[in-house]
Amino acid sequence: MIKSLLSVALAAGLGLSASAAYAQTTTSATLDAVKAKGYVQCGVTGGVPGFSAPDANNNWSGLEVDYCRAVAAAIFNNADSVRYTPLTSQERFTALSAGEIDVLSRTTTWTMSRDTQLGIKFVGTMFYDGQGFMVRKADNIASALDLSGAAVCIESGTTTELNAADYFAANNLEFNTVVFVDQDEVVKAYEDGRCDVYTTDSSALAAERSKFANPADHIILPEIISKEPLGPVVRQGDDGWFNIARWTYYALLEAEELGVSSANVDEMLASDNPAIKRLLGVEGDFGTPIGLTKDWAYQIIKLVGNYGEVYEKHVGPSTPIGLARGLNALWKDGGIQYSPPIR
Repeated sequence: MIKSLLSVALAAGLGLSASAAYAQTTTSATLDAVKAKGYVQCGVTGGVPGFSAPDANNNWSGLEVDYCRAVAAAIFNNADSVRYTPLTSQERFTALSAGEIDVLSRTTTWTMSRDTQLGIKFVGTMFYDGQGFMVRKADNIASALDLSGAAVCIESGTTTELNAADYFAANNLEFNTVVFVDQDEVVKAYEDGRCDVYTTDSSALAAERSKFANPADHIILPEIISKEPLGPVVRQGDDGWFNIARWTYYALLEAEELGVSSANVDEMLASDNPAIKRLLGVEGDFGTPIGLTKDWAYQIIKLVGNYGEVYEKHVGPSTPIGLARGLNALWKDGGIQYSPPIR
């Protein structure tokens, strides 16, 4: 019995020593470079309202923009230490691999081929989505099954092309693709009547429709034809940077679940809840092992908010985009957003 206990204690001691040694030697070339230049270079779309779009003064905002701001807050205690690089679907992975950006936060679908063949790593799913179809209300189309023979506007180099081809083939429907390199070109072609249907992620359809002169003249059909887990991406080969990117995302979720917001985070520093203490750096040190300060998550919440705040601000029901939480609600509220424990 004593021998067994000694063995367990020795193993535990070795485990702790190994963990401590690993924490002390883990480095990130990307983090070092980011600190040296003083900002995070973030790859975004050219402009999808609610996700990443600039205003007239080139100030960027959106769900995906706020993720990049959260990364900056964790590193610099300043959510504005970000610069944005608008990228097309064709440019995004090349820009990331070439080191032109530090993180890609641009309505990018997590797929197996991308995850295993491009030298990139998906951080998590910031937004669970699915591909849909938008048509003109005047055309009296009630279902995607009524689209046989339609001309469909699609952005090239996306999962949208593949999903549409699969859907029409599976349902024995004919269709004609009208393909463009840039999403803005796709939207303009649809508005100009060069195609009957515009297909992309349902969230993007809602975002683009909100910009139309008469949004009510267009409807999004009920069919969702794919799974589109959209999330930030970093390069493979820098685990330290990946850890920062991933746990920034999880901190946003954990804060919402624990009821910690930008409005009450200072008050929550006095909370007796052990999970809140760990999240805010009052108890334990979860920042140092990933190259950050103890209050890294506090800075994220204080300067950006929690996931729920970000969602409601940019794409929620009270915005022109008007998206219900759905799958993007927390797991305890019927959704599937979920953070591993910070402990």
